[in-house]
Amino acid sequence: MISLNSGETAPGFDHPLELLHACHGKIQQQLDTLQKLAAHLPVHGCDQQVQQAAQSILRYFDTAGQFHHQDEEENLFPVLLALDVPNKDEIKTLIDRLLAQHVIMFAAWSDVRVVLVKFAEGVNTPLPEALVEKLVGSYTPHIDLEETQLLPLSAHLLSPQQIMAMGKNMAERRGAKFPSAPAA
Repeated sequence: MISLNSGETAPGFDHPLELLHACHGKIQQQLDTLQKLAAHLPVHGCDQQVQQAAQSILRYFDTAGQFHHQDEEENLFPVLLALDVPNKDEIKTLIDRLLAQHVIMFAAWSDVRVVLVKFAEGVNTPLPEALVEKLVGSYTPHIDLEETQLLPLSAHLLSPQQIMAMGKNMAERRGAKFPSAPAA
């Protein structure tokens, strides 16, 4: 299993599978913040803390969250599907399931996003508990599936060259520089 100790710095693009893993932790942090915001709101209304939390959640899911899905859908999934391995059907079934979950997660995010935009603008509006539960409930099993199946499978099946190519694509997507190899 891919591990990332909390005391370590975040992995770089030269370790893209670990970077995807680290992103799951950040997604969970944003979902936790959303749940805290939902609990804070009925007592305090749309105060400065709610506005700042909403802005932070929006910023994360509108940028890093979208990049995460693109990394999987445009880079990781196609490489896995192209492998000539005996368990190719199992891989396709897993990826189909993950893609279907992406659709559900995006829809749930879109619903929550509408409310968060209002909070970010200082508008006091209700945040239905069902919206929060739908978003959190869609991400939790998805992250678990990626952590227990997708990432270990990818680490096992992909060559170092395929992993590096994925990391380069991820860096390029973000306009970041891919780490150069150390001089020999």
